[in-house]
Amino acid sequence: MPYVNVQIIQGATREQKAQLVQEMTDSLIRVLGKKPEHVHIVIQEVADENWGFAGLLTDDWKRQQN
Repeated sequence: MPYVNVQIIQGATREQKAQLVQEMTDSLIRVLGKKPEHVHIVIQEVADENWGFAGLLTDDWKRQQN
């Protein structure tokens, strides 16, 4: 039973998340031969101020880009 945990920054639409779930499920079916009813995908949305990279919080990094 594959369990996939995807963490993204908040802002994706419901349609984008549905597409992500479908495409990841399709890949696990194709590559690992899993049944779709055994595939679990969890999407966790993280606020900009709770995600950091390049030594900055994402909201600070975005402000610097503008």
